[in-house]
Amino acid sequence: MDLLFLGTGAGIPAKLRNVTSMALKLLEERGTVWLFDCGEATQHQILHTSLKPRRIEKIFITHMHGDHIYGLPGLLSSRSFQGGETEVEVYGPKGLKDYIEISLSVSGTCLKYPLKIIEAIEGVIFEDEDFKVEAKLLDHGIPSLGYRIMEKDKPGTLQADKLKEAGVMPGPIYRDIKNGIPAVLADGTVLNPADFLGPDIKGRVITILGDTRMCATALELARDADLLVHEATFQAGEETMARDYYHSTTVQAAEIAKQANAKKLCLTHISARYERADWAMLTDEARTVFPDADIAEDFKEFHIPVNK
Repeated sequence: MDLLFLGTGAGIPAKLRNVTSMALKLLEERGTVWLFDCGEATQHQILHTSLKPRRIEKIFITHMHGDHIYGLPGLLSSRSFQGGETEVEVYGPKGLKDYIEISLSVSGTCLKYPLKIIEAIEGVIFEDEDFKVEAKLLDHGIPSLGYRIMEKDKPGTLQADKLKEAGVMPGPIYRDIKNGIPAVLADGTVLNPADFLGPDIKGRVITILGDTRMCATALELARDADLLVHEATFQAGEETMARDYYHSTTVQAAEIAKQANAKKLCLTHISARYERADWAMLTDEARTVFPDADIAEDFKEFHIPVNK
């Protein structure tokens, strides 16, 4: 599981930072990619990576400001020409369905794959046997969602030595035990999977927030996250400006990470006023509050390791 940043700037494209988009690469977990926001030129950014648009399974839009959505119609359209045939689900606030459907209609675009648009409300918006995604409204000038992506716990490591001690040789029984299915031996002995598996492997949690002021909802979504992605449009000391523009500072993002007991913080949505020489300063500000903080850059990738 890896999070690749495609755009990390705020408001408008800049030479060093494109507008917001990030790709959660779930290639080992489900062979797909989940996209979060799709600012202008996102598909162009993808051309500079190894990402394949046909692997995009879900797109989660945080809010309807242009720097988060203007690249969406183009990406959906191009995916048809790039071999995409599987269904894509797009989640986001009210207005998303009209925006996509009108954009595709007036441009005469016909997709070669099924498209499902879900205007999300707060709560669990997606769940299957492997993942659950929860959405909550943040504090921004328009409805802005934060997403909590939760990988479900997995059975612990199979303790093959114990099975061998019980006289069971490698074969179908090992698979059943690993999948939590009791096995019955030829003599009628029932093997309980719990006796031959290590502790459950705790699923990972990634929290990706849309634009927001520092707020309690951000804290809820970030609780015990393995990785928290929080906007930091402004530097420390600019709290008044951040509040007036419904954004956050580096230190405010770090406070949320600290209070939430997150493992790692990644700052994004960085104002173009901050040049490359300023990025270390922004990172250091956050680290005074939350030591394991880093700043996102376009094409920078963060690995989220499996919990031990």
